[in-house]
Amino acid sequence: MVDCMIRIFSLLFVATCLGCTSYAAKKPNFILAMGDDQGWGEMGYQGHKSLKTPNFDDMSKSGLRFDRFYAAAPVCSPTRASCLTGRHPNRMGVFKWGYPMRTGETTIAEALKKAGYTTGHFGKWHLGSVRADSAACPGANGFDEWASAPNFYENNPLFSHNGKVVEVKGESSLATMEVALRWMRKVAESDKPFLAVIWFGNPHGPHIGVDKFLKPYAKESKAMQNFYAEITGMDAAMGELRKGLREMEKHEDTLLWYTSDNGGLKPNSMGGLSGKKGNLLEGGIRVPAILEWPTKIPEPRTSSAPCNTSDFYPTLLELAGVPLPKDQPLLDGISLVPLIEGKTEIRKKAMGFWDFPAPGRSRRARAMLEALRKEQQKGEQKPAPKEGHVEKQYSTKSFPGPAAWIDGDWKLIRVKGSPKLFNVAKDFAEKNDIAGKHPDKVADMEKALHSWQHSVTLSLNGEDYKK
Repeated sequence: MVDCMIRIFSLLFVATCLGCTSYAAKKPNFILAMGDDQGWGEMGYQGHKSLKTPNFDDMSKSGLRFDRFYAAAPVCSPTRASCLTGRHPNRMGVFKWGYPMRTGETTIAEALKKAGYTTGHFGKWHLGSVRADSAACPGANGFDEWASAPNFYENNPLFSHNGKVVEVKGESSLATMEVALRWMRKVAESDKPFLAVIWFGNPHGPHIGVDKFLKPYAKESKAMQNFYAEITGMDAAMGELRKGLREMEKHEDTLLWYTSDNGGLKPNSMGGLSGKKGNLLEGGIRVPAILEWPTKIPEPRTSSAPCNTSDFYPTLLELAGVPLPKDQPLLDGISLVPLIEGKTEIRKKAMGFWDFPAPGRSRRARAMLEALRKEQQKGEQKPAPKEGHVEKQYSTKSFPGPAAWIDGDWKLIRVKGSPKLFNVAKDFAEKNDIAGKHPDKVADMEKALHSWQHSVTLSLNGEDYKK
């Protein structure tokens, strides 16, 4: 009898251990999707009177909706750099659009690859060249597969597919998703987990809607018809993604996270927020964000905790069970795993924003890719430009340009002259400057902001890469 009981308990113990091992070994898939210039208020679920976004609305009803999610910067390339590294973009010299990341950075794709993930990037890159021999291209930053454009793009887009220029027919967002899903279906045939980064070119201008998505907006002006149609096209692409995941039977164990790279430009795009793309008021940096993951978020929730795009990197690494690299440069983001698991709504680490006064580097994606395609057709491809190095040294005593510091409900913003203070939980339109009523709070936040900017400047000067 005793021997029998021992055997039974032994079998139960082994079965339990095997179950734990199986659960731990099954790493989730990750999809990070992002719109281009979509404002916080440009979602049907935000109560927009005209926009049709049924798939985003459905995601908000089934997943985790973030009502205080921030882009790390008020313009595109810097925010993209933060998504991949968990660091403020100024640390790596990505001040404005068109700047490349530095080669000393560790990207989320590189970190997850070491843990057995297959990685892919699809859509807008905007962090340097998409030539295969470039140190700034997606392939050199950890992506196994990539179909990427160097900047925003429109319908029938040209992509650099692992370095070779290809054209994909169709509406901009749907064409992007077609390529991404083709890769995901191939990866799904194996047991390897994947990371897919899908960065749409819409609704960045110029706005060119297709007939299918223009019809719902017949009563709007021509300009707004095309603008709204691009967002609805992007929504349809997200619908194709969710449908594809279900067909692959991957939807349960796939984290799908959507956001935008910065605030919008249209007057009605911010949902009542002040400011717009290009500045550090709420309308410039607060963006829509939804996380859908049936396994971990079985019921819909809404979070008002402040979060930002620098949080992607540490969050996904923790969820994958991947420790931070030993040579990891200083992070600005934090893991949001406790928030995702519903254990907290409090962010203990403040968030810094700094719009460094540097010019953007404008380049037209299609013209660049057409030039590259001609080179490839002639067999005379030019070498890629050298990118991704520390270009110069910056002062650690003065920190020019607008900056902001968000600590819980408090937001200090400094543009010109004296800083302003807002309680954005009560005054999300930033109409009532209460700096005069809280001088001690202003002093504390100014000190914290100054200290953070000093740290960022040390990183900017290359100190992180010397460790």
